[in-house]
Amino acid sequence: MFSLRGDAHKVYLKLKKAAHQHQNAEEIDELAEIEEIRQLYLTLDSATLRKVYYRMTKEKNGSGVIPILVSALPWLFFLFSQRLQQFLFKDGSWLWIIFVVLYVFILIPSVFLHFREQSWASVHIEIIQDILKDREKEPKPL
Repeated sequence: MFSLRGDAHKVYLKLKKAAHQHQNAEEIDELAEIEEIRQLYLTLDSATLRKVYYRMTKEKNGSGVIPILVSALPWLFFLFSQRLQQFLFKDGSWLWIIFVVLYVFILIPSVFLHFREQSWASVHIEIIQDILKDREKEPKPL
């Protein structure tokens, strides 16, 4: 079923369905995926985990190529707007429709991909922070 609601609500609905069917919540794909990530990070030593954390923070906070293209490409079109208009609209051409459709079909998935990657970086950061905090709480061997 298609929904405009985000992943949080979809996970809630799956949890609700699992509870009604008396299933284990850990079997939900989204939660199992998070647990796989967590289990992998538990195998890494704290120094390596901090390096991964720094890299994920860079990924999350970095602007990336996609936002640069999203903001720079319209300015480039604006720079060449007269020539672009002459080319796209000459002699009643429908070429501008192809141009707009291609631009939108490239732009929208790119923006979604960018924000999806940022959100995954946030997930990794939260998992790593939790593991490092837990390790700091553990008693040190004498």
